[in-house]
Amino acid sequence: MNRRFAINRLTLTVLLLLAGTLSLHAVWASGPTDMQEKRQLFNAVFDAVERGDWSAVEDLPAADSRLLQEYVLWPDLQATYWRATLATASATDIDAFLNQYGTLRPARELRYRYALHLARHGDLVGFQRIYEQFYQGQNMAQLDCLSLQAELEAGRLARVDRRATDLWLVGRSQVGECDPVFEYLVENKVLGPVEYRKRYKLAVESREFQLARWLAKSIDQQHVEEAALWLKAQAHPEDFLNSYGQRADNEIARQQLVYATERLTYRDPELALAAWRRISKRLGFSAEQRLRTARHIALWTARDNLPGAYELLLDLPDAAADSEVLRWRARLSLRSAEWNNLLLDIAAMSSEMRESEEWRYWRALALQRSGQVLAASAALRELSQERSYYGFLAADELDEPYALEDTQLLADEDVIAALEDRPDVVRARELFLVGQDSRGRSEWDAVIRSLSADEKLQAAILANRWGWHSRAISTVASLGEYDDLSIRYPLPYQQHFEQSSSDASISPTWAYGIARSESLFMPDVRSRAGAIGLMQIMPATGREVARGIRLPYSGINTLTNPESNIRLGTSYLGQMAQRYSGNPVLATAAYNAGPHRVDRWLPESGTIDARVWIENIPFNETRKYVKRVLSAQAIFHWRMTGKLRRLSDELLLVKATRAPQRLASR
Repeated sequence: MNRRFAINRLTLTVLLLLAGTLSLHAVWASGPTDMQEKRQLFNAVFDAVERGDWSAVEDLPAADSRLLQEYVLWPDLQATYWRATLATASATDIDAFLNQYGTLRPARELRYRYALHLARHGDLVGFQRIYEQFYQGQNMAQLDCLSLQAELEAGRLARVDRRATDLWLVGRSQVGECDPVFEYLVENKVLGPVEYRKRYKLAVESREFQLARWLAKSIDQQHVEEAALWLKAQAHPEDFLNSYGQRADNEIARQQLVYATERLTYRDPELALAAWRRISKRLGFSAEQRLRTARHIALWTARDNLPGAYELLLDLPDAAADSEVLRWRARLSLRSAEWNNLLLDIAAMSSEMRESEEWRYWRALALQRSGQVLAASAALRELSQERSYYGFLAADELDEPYALEDTQLLADEDVIAALEDRPDVVRARELFLVGQDSRGRSEWDAVIRSLSADEKLQAAILANRWGWHSRAISTVASLGEYDDLSIRYPLPYQQHFEQSSSDASISPTWAYGIARSESLFMPDVRSRAGAIGLMQIMPATGREVARGIRLPYSGINTLTNPESNIRLGTSYLGQMAQRYSGNPVLATAAYNAGPHRVDRWLPESGTIDARVWIENIPFNETRKYVKRVLSAQAIFHWRMTGKLRRLSDELLLVKATRAPQRLASR
């Protein structure tokens, strides 16, 4: 085994030296056939190399080996191997690789991992050499603390105290690599009461109350008790507010009561309002605290559509009536069909807000409902020229066609050829074509930042030709170019979308609208919440849906496979459509926010216009998402059929259902 590794390392070192003698132009100026062969070779060996097995490369025939070494992603293959074998790799081999390819992204990523590896295995001298050259001054706490460990080990204490104290003085728990450095500060009494009080204050401001309690133990009993009260206000805000009479009327107590009121408001705005009215009469809250708390309660009362919400918003002083307050005043007037009030609410907005498509549309409808038909028609006609959710709704009111003119961007083949010949563009393209989309996106975006506006436009056309739709869409959007619908609303995986949508008894244009809004058709993208793939499926949801449709499920591999992801996403969307009696508005909202939330947002009795219901969705993200999906669906329908399907046809009345569940949950 040791001999095998020695051969591998020797082979790699020789290959590095050989690769260094190749002309970069020769590497990148391959013909289509050669490039396809190189791509196939890369994919053939990649899985083995990723496991740390270089024999897949060594066993290639000589001609194939030469082709692979000429491939633009040859450095990526080597970096993949070194990442997998850091524990056994020699410093000489890795240094040789980093020296040769250090400016490329795979080498930079390897350098970072290598630096961490050295530090974690006790080679702080080697780590410090890399740190000082590449990472010093970058404010990376993990590496900064490892560097301080190296300084301590070497006995260089001059700069440690100040730098370590700066890293300690934050309002959150620091990374584990900082613990030995902080232990040094404690042992050498660098940290005193002043520093502990400063960090305690930062922790409270960051609402990191567990950290505050830990810090309080090194200050005094008063701070220990204060931290305990912060934790109670966080965990049990109602109890905390009910026992307010036990609190002294001081600034800390008032801050805690304001915080507890805010916490309770998220769960029950009416209860919070009653508690706030009770305590605010007796304690000396500042004007700023009173304004902030009143605004917070009023907004959440509005978002939950509770009685008296409009009056609470209207009663707020001008200092608290910001744009969010004005928006919710208008939404509540809209929900209650108070058209004159709505006109007044919109008039109170800033000119910028009033001129947004949202409030242009609703002002026109308020004028129409108030009998000002000519003014309403003029406003709607102007808005109907927009290719957007509100533009389509305006066109529906007038029974006019949609603004669906498709103006193809003009290709400049000379510029495109020059871009295709750029090494950084070739690297990005090849990463995409071998399935390493996220790495390719990073490199593409770096290239785009360096291009002129005209070059960016041609780059978008080029990306679209490759089928790299996410980069084409984002690039034209960054330029404000919205009229080439074949680029902005492409039809990838069309056979899969049509078949899976048919199986789920939904429209493929709806599924396309979801996929574009969720991922811009990126098969490997992951959200912060953990959703994965084209249609952004949560792993637990994917497993459950896969079981129902008898689709073999292997976690991430299934979710990042476009065909499987489309099947899962369309099936889940079909389930939501069935749950909400075919109402695409509710199903779309549920796809984004979850059906448990949508159930709580339904009216408790009667029905409500879907347009009005959408405007009153409490979550900004979900509200925008529903509008984006519905407008995209209309465009995809036109692209796929050449026929107009009115957005208003999708806006079924929202009916009251599951009221007992909602009341119980409240």
